[in-house]
Amino acid sequence: MGLRSKSLLALAFACLVALVCAGLIGWQVVENVREHFGLAYARNYTQLNRQKILAPVSRELALSLRLADSEVVRQWLLDEDDAGKRALFFKEVEGYRRDFLDHSWFVIADPTRHYYFDDGKGDRGAAMQAPRYTLRTDEKNDAWYFATLRNTGHFNINVDYDHALNVTKVWINVLVRDGSRKIGLAGTGIDLTRFLADFIRHDEAGVTPMILDRQGAIQAHPDASLIALNSATGAAVQQRTVFDQLPLAADRHALRTAMQAAETRPGEVETAWVELGGRRQLLALSYIPELKWQVLTAVDLHAARVIDTNWIWPVVAAFAAMMALLLVGFGLAVERLVLRPLRRLQQSAGAIAAGHYEVALPAAGNDEIGALSRAFGVMADTVRRHTAELEHKVRERTAALEAANQAMAAAHKKIDDSIDYASLIQRAILPDHQLVQTLGPHHFVLWRPRDVVGGDFYVFRADGDNCLLGVVDCAGHGVPGALMTMLARAAIDHAIAEVGLRSPAAVLARTDAAMRAMLADAELPRGIATNMDAGFCYIDRAAGTLRFAGAKISLYWSDGQDMGELRGGRRALADKRVGEYADAELELAAGRTFYLVTDGFLDQAGGEHGFGFGNRRFAEMLRQHAGLPLERQAEAFDAALADYQGALPQRDDVTLLSFRFD
Repeated sequence: MGLRSKSLLALAFACLVALVCAGLIGWQVVENVREHFGLAYARNYTQLNRQKILAPVSRELALSLRLADSEVVRQWLLDEDDAGKRALFFKEVEGYRRDFLDHSWFVIADPTRHYYFDDGKGDRGAAMQAPRYTLRTDEKNDAWYFATLRNTGHFNINVDYDHALNVTKVWINVLVRDGSRKIGLAGTGIDLTRFLADFIRHDEAGVTPMILDRQGAIQAHPDASLIALNSATGAAVQQRTVFDQLPLAADRHALRTAMQAAETRPGEVETAWVELGGRRQLLALSYIPELKWQVLTAVDLHAARVIDTNWIWPVVAAFAAMMALLLVGFGLAVERLVLRPLRRLQQSAGAIAAGHYEVALPAAGNDEIGALSRAFGVMADTVRRHTAELEHKVRERTAALEAANQAMAAAHKKIDDSIDYASLIQRAILPDHQLVQTLGPHHFVLWRPRDVVGGDFYVFRADGDNCLLGVVDCAGHGVPGALMTMLARAAIDHAIAEVGLRSPAAVLARTDAAMRAMLADAELPRGIATNMDAGFCYIDRAAGTLRFAGAKISLYWSDGQDMGELRGGRRALADKRVGEYADAELELAAGRTFYLVTDGFLDQAGGEHGFGFGNRRFAEMLRQHAGLPLERQAEAFDAALADYQGALPQRDDVTLLSFRFD
């Protein structure tokens, strides 16, 4: 990326940061303005709805109260069979029917439970004066009537579906009394469809008007399925309240608080913020004490057109155009004032880099680029002089390095030859030939030094049909470890010569003493370790037993199902403190395979987290493969260790000696 691109990118980034900051501030301002105007909009909309509801419903309620208080209605309900009172009643109630908005009325005579209803449709003769049906206490659809009689209020306004009349209306139910006695019910109904069309339904996006009773039961809603039918009578089968639409307890509490505040100040509008329908919405409430209703408006400020946002896009387009012009102008200025002088200076630098030190530099001005050109000229002259001096020194140093490299290569070859020879010597002391002759396919050995030579080796001594087997892990790796194996081999040979083969514990103890005697007069640095781990098994074929003793090396065995371990002593040979070693016997059971392993196998790092192979994973590996022929076991164990190690380096020398006697 060139300087022009970087400059334009830096300017664009600065403009973008400024745009983001301005956008965040502007967005916050817009949100505050939206919330301010949204609050005013919700209040005004709620007040408008309140008046739209209060005016017609109050008119219908006033007419219903007059109808229920009519002496003609009262006298007829007390003597329903009197023909004169009946005729007078139907004559008077016809006037009310014409005045009601829905042109309908109803009257219920409590002594007979007869339900009279007239909506101006059908036969206007004697059949119209007959009761539509008779209410029964055992009919669940009539429960609203008996619940109304039990109420202490003088009237209620209820949304209900009348099964007998097959109509759903906003019913105004007013008690007809004869003194303190309740003798019936009178009133009218407003068709729910018309009521919703006049007061609830609208074309405003993001605005949901509702009507609630004092308990929050929904009396009117654009979604008719949410209306709590019969809630005002107390006989509702299923109360549907606005609180059911609020998933958060804090929102339900905020709405109840707003409803209580609205009741204490009728005519005022109270507000609350809640989550409704999965969106944050503003609720505005106003209480109508005459109807005991709460008029509620839910406004989603981001969906409702509270403010006009059409001006935002022209502003964004103008800002983008201004930013493009600024980038073009800035790019031209950078090209003329910066890039052209730098390009000429770059051409001169390229010529000097190619060895043309006499190239002419561009004319130096009085700005920073001019100062750079002058400094570059001084640098070119200095480089020219130093180059000549360096070429002479390089020729001298090259000759010296070639001589040193030849001497180093010769020394390195001598060291490699010595190490290879040491590897042959170490291989020579390993009893591979004796193991093959004596045990044949009933054994295998995994011997993997970390370097060309190592500190691990294994031991085999025949004793007629019996034999002594073992593994030894000397401290150190490479050449130091290999030298320690020579001392250890000599000490073991000396110990076997003195105590024999039959007691591995005695061999360990005598080897420990021999090692201490060898190293007693040696002046070794404190950081050099001379201890070694060992484990020996004596096989008594006639008795069918195995005798084992170890110094920090255990004997493992498995038949493919069970797995066992004989632990060695806690201290290594030639340790700071003298260890105690004891023989342990084990039966040479058929199908049982035995394993002696150094800690290089168990401590090898690998796996997902780089942990050591570990005793548990080793035991599971033995149990899984112990039933295989020993040749296949060797392949399986070698593959398991390689897979676990992965790309990690080998940490220590590895030796695994396995044998089986049938």
